[in-house]
Amino acid sequence: MPERVYDFQGQSFHKLRRACLRRGALFKDPLFPATDQSLFYKRQPPPGLTWKRPREICKDPRLFVDGISTRDLHQGSLGNCWMVAAISCLASEPSLWKKVIPDHLNQEWNPKRPDLYAGIFHFRFWRLGRWMDVVVDDRLPVSEDGVLLFCRSATPREFWSALLEKAYALNGCYEALEGGNTAEALIDFTGGVSEPLSLDREALRLHSDQRRALFQTLTKVHECKSLITCSIRPAEGETVESVLECGLVRGHAYGITAVRKVRLGEKVLKRGGTSRLFMVRMRNPWGTTDWTGAWSQSEQWQQLSRAERDKMGLVVRDVGEFGTKQRGNRKEDRLGESQQEGRKRGRSKPDVSKVTAEKGGGKVNGVWKVELDKRSRCGGCINHRDTFLHNPQFMFEVRAKEEEVLICLQQEDRRMWRKNGKGENLPIGFEVLKLQVEVNRCSRVQCVVEQAASSIYMDSRSVTLRGTLTLGRYVVLPTTFLPGVTGCFLLRLFAHSRIRLAPDVYAVVRCENDNVRTRVFKESRNPEFNLRTIFYRRYPNTDISVEIYSRGLLWDSLLGETRLQTAESERSRSLVMNLRGRRSRSGLRGCVYLETSSSVCLTDL
Repeated sequence: MPERVYDFQGQSFHKLRRACLRRGALFKDPLFPATDQSLFYKRQPPPGLTWKRPREICKDPRLFVDGISTRDLHQGSLGNCWMVAAISCLASEPSLWKKVIPDHLNQEWNPKRPDLYAGIFHFRFWRLGRWMDVVVDDRLPVSEDGVLLFCRSATPREFWSALLEKAYALNGCYEALEGGNTAEALIDFTGGVSEPLSLDREALRLHSDQRRALFQTLTKVHECKSLITCSIRPAEGETVESVLECGLVRGHAYGITAVRKVRLGEKVLKRGGTSRLFMVRMRNPWGTTDWTGAWSQSEQWQQLSRAERDKMGLVVRDVGEFGTKQRGNRKEDRLGESQQEGRKRGRSKPDVSKVTAEKGGGKVNGVWKVELDKRSRCGGCINHRDTFLHNPQFMFEVRAKEEEVLICLQQEDRRMWRKNGKGENLPIGFEVLKLQVEVNRCSRVQCVVEQAASSIYMDSRSVTLRGTLTLGRYVVLPTTFLPGVTGCFLLRLFAHSRIRLAPDVYAVVRCENDNVRTRVFKESRNPEFNLRTIFYRRYPNTDISVEIYSRGLLWDSLLGETRLQTAESERSRSLVMNLRGRRSRSGLRGCVYLETSSSVCLTDL
């Protein structure tokens, strides 16, 4: 079943496009006007800046020219290398970028039918468990010399990257994209899970087994089509964006485009050299600083056997990509080396991060907030014992003797609030508690029990923990570091084998003295009861209640309920109603979708 896609800010691409075609006018996006406010909130626009449509920039614009490639991108004068590196990684996997750029063939310019062009495009990003369809017009900021100010393609008439960047900036403005984590963008582009790998240079230099283990990890995730990025974290006293002797730049985001184990030629073996070499190819998205370390010269590549060179397909590659001396194709050469000012303000936190596209597992949306009864649901980390258990609680059961699990907590993107002096990520993390027999019957944990695992707390969009759990029942408590801090979050859990992630539930609908019970839904995270029933009411103003129960071994627990009021004059209506827990220990926070109809009985038999 196709995953549902939601319109961002209620803007429907197809409806807006049809309306523009009927009027014979090009689309102008009211949510992202062609003004300075859409560009910056602190900086001043450069002199001579204008907004232009692609047809005003070149004669024959295209969304793609000769397909999509990691070599298409040029960062421009915005410090968002973290996002550009993510786009570069995305371009390497068609199954992923086609999800971000839907209907790419239908969105392409058609020179034979200019009347079908409406100046409107749409892209899709994954936000807290939902794919959001974002609409933009094609007006782009252009510098005084007629070049796109921000992200652009190596081919001047190719515009997919510039339009994608604009859609991603719609959450705030272009300047809000400065400074970030590449993994954040990769999650937004794929719906995957990010795992950071911090590298210890000294340990890797001294221990060959650690180097081998790292290479095996990178090889495995690369073969699984995971996207990998990396950066060098500046140490204390080191300057961000300073260039190392090898040509790498501190704090800059790189994409890993290949992971190979190569066999050296016979000449090297006769001299007592290593027979095999672990190699990683990285791409610099703004391509102005070349790798000068080992294997940057063509003479070193001659050490490979001819068969190995043919296997690797050593051909001319683009500038800024590890592996060969040759510089890239004509696309990159056209760009020159102008407009480098400002592109060096990006940052990327993890040393290495890999993002795996989501293929399964459980996910729960939630929110740290203050409830109507004034009891805070944001109780802070476990150091705050008085309020810690007020946090949302999610139970699951490991049914194997041992099971490796991956737990990911993600918070909402707060960049849209940077204009108001806010927008910083909340420090978040989570605790995993192992339940004892005596508390297994409760829908909420009432006391702090054995800690099975604990994540780090950091001001990142996502926090991930991979670990091994033994047979038993557990509860995850996602928290902010301090109590009383509100925000939305998404919690996901992945495992190799089956894990019971949600209780068996059923619903009971009551009206006066009658009630109807649905079948039990086993371990469903989003049950659809699809219940149709007819009630005859003696008192038309009586509420109809919907109750959700969790089935237990000894007794069933009420998770939540909602009450529906209907009047005689109503014929039909559809509505979504929030569920509220009757007991304080109830952990359910959800909603039910109802369709109702009513009629008046004229004859009482």
